[in-house]
Formats: sequence, structure tokens, C-alpha cells
Amino acid sequence: MSLGRRGTRLLAALLLPAVSAVALATPALAAPDQGPPPSYAGFRLVKAIPGESGTPEITLPAGYELVPGAAHQVASRAEYYSFIRGPRREAVTVTVDWPGSWIGSVVATDTRLPVRRHPGAPYRISFDVPVTWPSANANQATLQVWSILSPSTASGLHWRIEHNDPDRMAGPWSGDGWPAAQAASVINYMVAGEAVLRDSGLVAEARRRGHFFSLMGFETNNVLHPDNPPHWHLAYYPGASRGAPRAHVPHFWVDARGRTFYNGMDVQGQGRSRYHAGDPARIHDLDGNLVVTLTIRADGGLDIDPPAGPRYSITAPDGDFSHQVDVARDGVPWRSVVSRDHVKIGVLVIQVKEHGTVRPHRTTVHRYDALTGVLTSTWPTPG
Repeated sequence: MSLGRRGTRLLAALLLPAVSAVALATPALAAPDQGPPPSYAGFRLVKAIPGESGTPEITLPAGYELVPGAAHQVASRAEYYSFIRGPRREAVTVTVDWPGSWIGSVVATDTRLPVRRHPGAPYRISFDVPVTWPSANANQATLQVWSILSPSTASGLHWRIEHNDPDRMAGPWSGDGWPAAQAASVINYMVAGEAVLRDSGLVAEARRRGHFFSLMGFETNNVLHPDNPPHWHLAYYPGASRGAPRAHVPHFWVDARGRTFYNGMDVQGQGRSRYHAGDPARIHDLDGNLVVTLTIRADGGLDIDPPAGPRYSITAPDGDFSHQVDVARDGVPWRSVVSRDHVKIGVLVIQVKEHGTVRPHRTTVHRYDALTGVLTSTWPTPG
């Protein structure tokens, strides 16, 4: 039976609301499940003998890839470091072919990974690496070669020594020449700074308040953190961690003789202030009370002034802070510091002398893993 044109229009008018209601009630299609974000891992391939830099062939399992970019695939005379990403897994097998380069060790974070050799393929190795980091940047520990001499912030002082090897330099350092004098000077500064902080009572007061000072240097192989130009830190954190509010972090830049010529001091929440010779850089606590004043000297040294005194002055007897630094207390010669860091064998020797004496006040020998910086022994034993 035909409804005719008028009947057809009437039926359509009756059905349209129901069709519209069904359409409105239909749920939108859910976005496809993207899955969990990738995890990351870094590793360092260390040559048995440093030589010309090169690029190995890295083979990964299905689902994993190299993180692209010059900051994530980096060559030096001694090493090649790489970052990979893919599904989170505690052990991912990586195979490396590097014709002509014998890989002596593989390092991830502060661990030397077990290496498997391949019979008949002398330049091929395999190893398992945990792919567990949330980003490549979070896994900078793989690239950092340092020793923690005072690990607990609860002690009032956190202190680490960066071990810089000319065969590992990369990134901005590759074309700038090796900053040998700066690297040695920074260690001398930190040894002197540690003596001052303890003798002055500043460390004890920081510990009493649940705060801490931090002594740090600079790195020459970590392209994720291009620590350039050479500098060191005598920082103050008014809290129990590096997340403490209003932390003061000076950056003392040093020249080719280790002389300090600039301090860019970051204050959390306030940005960076700039200081030069003669400009007092004052560090305050959360209540605005003065903690210590740091002033670059005209001779390239540093004056450290606790609020109640005395003044401590770090200088170099021959103007080269990489050779030796002297410390005066209230204008009177007090201590001298000489340090030598033998990065190839992992031995740091620190000698501190009382002024006017021949025998050392203290000689300390720190042995560490030359590829990770992890301390293996300290002589004499602390305490």
C-alpha cells in the first residue's frame, strides 16, 4: 500500500524525534588506548684503550630504539654512551659490534654490567641493561663519574668530587681544550672550603638546624648537563634536601690558573644574581638571617665570612690555584692544601698542612672505581 507523498512526510515527521533521541544517546567512541609511556636506559661503552672517537653498531630487541639526537648518542676518545627507550623491563639485551675497538667495560648508573663475548666475533659483545627510567635526563647518573666524600645531608655537609678525564670529554668541551688547571683548582678549593666550614662552626650550625652546605665541582663528559665554563659550588640548602626553598647555589667560575672571577648565584624562586671581585654575596636563611658572606678577592681567591667571624681567606701562594691553596684565618696563615686526582687509576690524594710546619696535618687517600667514582676505600679510615 502506498502512503503517497503526504503520508511519507507525516511518517518521517513522527520517526525523526525517535531517531534523534537514539543518536544523542549513542556514546562517543573512546580514544584508543595509547599504552604506558616508554621507559629509558643509558649505558657507557668503555674502550680498553682510548683512541679515535667512533660510532658502534647497536642492535636492540623488537620494540626498543635508540633515543635520537646528539645529546643521547655521544662519542669520546675513551667511550661511547647511548640512551635507549621502550617498554619497561628489568633486563633488555643489547648487542654491540664495534670493529677495531675492544670494549673493556659497560657501565650503567654506578655499576659495571656483566659482558658476554661472542666466539668468532672479537669485537661483538652483549649485555643486559634495565630499562626503568622515566626519561633519559633522569638517568644522568650513568654519565656522572664522581665520589661522594660526605654523603649525608643530615651531617650538615654534602660533598662530592667530580673526576674529569681528558679522554672522556664531550660536548662543549671537545673543541675547547682540556681544562686541566681548572679541574685541579676546583678540588683544592673544595678541600679548603670543607676545612673552613668545619672550623668556623658553619657545618655544626647547619646540622643543628636540619640544613646543609654542599660542595660540588663540574663535569666534562655529560652532554645532558653541559657544565661549562669550569666552576665550583659552595651552596647552602635551608632544609633536609635539595628541594629546600630559597636554596642559595653560587657558581664560582675559574680561569686557566684557577682564579675565581665571577659568581652567578642562584636563589631558588628569585633567579640568578651576579657578583664579581669585591662584591659580597650574602647567603640568608628562610627568615632572612645572614648565614655566611662569600666575596671574590682581587687576587682570584675567596673570602668566607661567618656572621660572627673570623674571616677565612683562600689564596694561592704563586697565583695558580691548581698547584696549592693557602687559607688564612682572621688574617693569620692557617692551612695549606694540595690535592692530586689520578683519574686513570682511581686515586685521589689530599694533603692538608698547618702553616709553618713540614709534616702534614692530614693526608687522606681515597680509592675509587675509575669508571663510576664509587669509593672503594679511604685511608686513614674516617673516625
